[in-house]
Amino acid sequence: MNASWDILKIISDPTRLRLLALLLREELSVAELQDLLGMGQSRISSQLALLRQGGLVSDRREGKKAFYSLKVGLSEKQLTLLRAALDAVEELPAMIEDRENLDRILQKRRRTQEQYFNLIAGRLGKNYCPGRSWEAIGHLALHLTPAITIADLGAGEGLVSQLLARRAKQIWCIDNSSRMVEVGTELARKNSLDNLTYKLGDIEQVPLPDKSVDLAILSQALHHAQHPQVAVDEAFRILKPGGQILVLDLAEHAFEKARELYADVWLGFKESTLHGFLKRSGFTKVGVNAVAHEKSEPNFTTLLASGLKSAR
Repeated sequence: MNASWDILKIISDPTRLRLLALLLREELSVAELQDLLGMGQSRISSQLALLRQGGLVSDRREGKKAFYSLKVGLSEKQLTLLRAALDAVEELPAMIEDRENLDRILQKRRRTQEQYFNLIAGRLGKNYCPGRSWEAIGHLALHLTPAITIADLGAGEGLVSQLLARRAKQIWCIDNSSRMVEVGTELARKNSLDNLTYKLGDIEQVPLPDKSVDLAILSQALHHAQHPQVAVDEAFRILKPGGQILVLDLAEHAFEKARELYADVWLGFKESTLHGFLKRSGFTKVGVNAVAHEKSEPNFTTLLASGLKSAR
């Protein structure tokens, strides 16, 4: 749909305009949109279908859930019309309430993950965790260079970093669970690892300076990110020219219970998806390979992705 007249007809409906205002800010599931707008599924789904047919939104499925977002690649004219319409109604009570409800939903997402990791802090290495195998970690460790500065993003208790700290120059463990940071800090102190430092922070907003590390690791962390591309972009930002990223994560799977059992946001990733994340961030010499496959159900496969930040 390219005609401006058709776009105006699509966005003339208040419900559709409210949906677009929300999806302009965040990808959301149908269930979340129901909660946000206080409307039934059939009404929400029918309006989303019209927006999708009109070429303004796109959808994807994660197990039984359907997620919607503003369509990538809208023309400047389409975006101008949409923003003008949203600007005209942004101070209406319904729009203000929608923004407040969206903030609540996003905070709920974060709390769910934080509560899970706070609960298992101190037991993470003892309990089963998808993709966390010595075989997979061994493949990751083979890529390491001694005496470098490392950022372990979404580190948890820092299982990987505990292994690397005896060779690295400095390791920063970043995690958004305050309890994980406390447990990891105590482990580092107990093991006399003075070069291992834990910091509370989000992998989508890493509390480290630009160009400050030689290696960035995302070990079984990316599928917990709300916006995986942003997390990879952050890894690129903090890497020095010539630095390397290593991503250890699950291949795409259909084990829906992982959301509840392990606070997973994404059910793994396709090899092509991981490759795309790294390429869009600016990494070169990108490679993605399967490095482990679990024999017991649900038969998780672990992928290792790597890339280099140009020295220029």
